[in-house]
Amino acid sequence: MPYEPPTHAVERSLRATTGAKVVAGVDEVGRGAWAGPVTVCAAVTGLRRPPEGLTDSKLLNPRRRAEIAGTLESWVTAYAFGHSTPDEIDRLGMTAALRLAAVRALETLPVTPEAVILDGKHDYLGAPWRVRTVIKGDQSCVAVAAASVLAKVRRDGMMAELGARHGPFAFHDNAGYPSPVHRAALAQHGPTPHHRLSWAYLDALPRWKHLKRPRVAPVEQAELF
Repeated sequence: MPYEPPTHAVERSLRATTGAKVVAGVDEVGRGAWAGPVTVCAAVTGLRRPPEGLTDSKLLNPRRRAEIAGTLESWVTAYAFGHSTPDEIDRLGMTAALRLAAVRALETLPVTPEAVILDGKHDYLGAPWRVRTVIKGDQSCVAVAAASVLAKVRRDGMMAELGARHGPFAFHDNAGYPSPVHRAALAQHGPTPHHRLSWAYLDALPRWKHLKRPRVAPVEQAELF
């Protein structure tokens, strides 16, 4: 399906309106998975012409995504990853876990961003970062698209490594997201140490339901910021 390539329009706007010269694009992967971390990538790209075919990672097949990620690693000005573990997701709630992963990525960058473009409509990052949220930013903004591809390839690689240790769950194929094989393995073997135990899938598994952890209340989540 044809798609419009991402541009630097948002980055140029931030430079013009805020004076920010170092702008990071931020995107996450793994939010809806049942197992594995949530992974955030922060990427700084400058205003150079992006690699051919760069777009939202979800629009790319695995082979093409890996090819573009390989190109991006040497093309971007800087990039870094942050992760929140399943235990952190269970204890903190997803919003706070996303923020934790994003801060870890941003603070690991070898340059300090003066502004951040965050994919989506919700600013889960907040102060002290200067944030511009962009719906479908992973399709329209070069830096966010780069972060999207790099995050997806990195997390898929991590899940493939976990899959080698937990074969019945086929993490190499489903990356921790629900699939028929994943569901069947859960019913038979129960959750691994890499599963999120506050997720509702445990409600449908009477044999393992006792392992479920309570979700963090919204008030508790707010106190974490």
